[in-house]
Amino acid sequence: MTYIRSQFRHPGLPKNDLGYTTKEYEGAISTLCAGCGHDSISGSIIQACFEMSIAPHRIAKLSGIGCSSKTPTYFLGHSHGFNSVHGRMPSVATGANMANRDLLYMGVSGDGDSASIGMGQFVHVIRRNLNMVYIVMNNGCYGLTKGQDSATADAGSKSKKGVANPFQPIDMAGLALELGASFVAQSFSGDKEQLIPLIKAAIDHPGFAFINVISPCVTFNNNPGSTKSYDYVREHMEATATVDFVPLKKEITTSYQKGTGTDIKMHDGSYIHLEKLADDLDPYDRLSAMNALQNARNKDEILTGLLYINPESTDLHHTIQTSDRALNSLGQEELCPGSSVLEGINGELR
Repeated sequence: MTYIRSQFRHPGLPKNDLGYTTKEYEGAISTLCAGCGHDSISGSIIQACFEMSIAPHRIAKLSGIGCSSKTPTYFLGHSHGFNSVHGRMPSVATGANMANRDLLYMGVSGDGDSASIGMGQFVHVIRRNLNMVYIVMNNGCYGLTKGQDSATADAGSKSKKGVANPFQPIDMAGLALELGASFVAQSFSGDKEQLIPLIKAAIDHPGFAFINVISPCVTFNNNPGSTKSYDYVREHMEATATVDFVPLKKEITTSYQKGTGTDIKMHDGSYIHLEKLADDLDPYDRLSAMNALQNARNKDEILTGLLYINPESTDLHHTIQTSDRALNSLGQEELCPGSSVLEGINGELR
């Protein structure tokens, strides 16, 4: 077996506005298990960035430890990247973002990396509304250590060992809503038609954008009795709406009847277009989203789609009034303004 990707691509591949094909957004060949849902998520990230015509060098991808945290190797090979300590990706993302606000930050994590050892970090990156996309590849088990139940495994769900999980799960989307995340979505790795526009909208959102993606583990948690298996998720998935992301200045057209959907205008004039909204969901209302999520859970359904968005969100840079330029672009005068300025600052603190 070879792990070197062929450089040949069909000469007729479509190009985006930068003149790039999807080749420029690919990474190394995946070494994950064949059929792993994580690879489908990587493919959705590649497609979303290609369609948005984002130059790969403008993206910084970050991860922790786990099967999910290996995936940045498999997409955006020409982007900046940092594989951090287990559960500590949010700290690295925060430091990098504070130093260089000009990059687009994409954090990839798993249910162990975020819901267990990294829970404290996950909580605080939401609280600060860091401007980043945070994707959790959620399979309900620890795939790297032979499939033990993770903190997101549903009560009663059976892993490959056949033992029912006795504990209540941590609902990542519900937790993000409760903690005040300004963009919360949930999807399924096997539904690229929904996931790709959600990733696009998350990239465009000015603040913390969280996407919880159910991503079945084909080796340890894809058996009868598992609530994170392909069959179970497909049978119990309930979409909030048909989702589309409409770029800036592109005309919005729809074949659906009036009143069945809504257009959410983003800060830069682009739109998230939702068709046929769930009856009990208002994507502008956090409480409505929490109730819809709980109602779906009570019916053993997995609610997918855009759950909540605050289109007026302001990120951490705005909150703490940082420099509007990346730190490495600041000169001597900005970094060392002189003793009189220092005396004024000290005087305010006396």
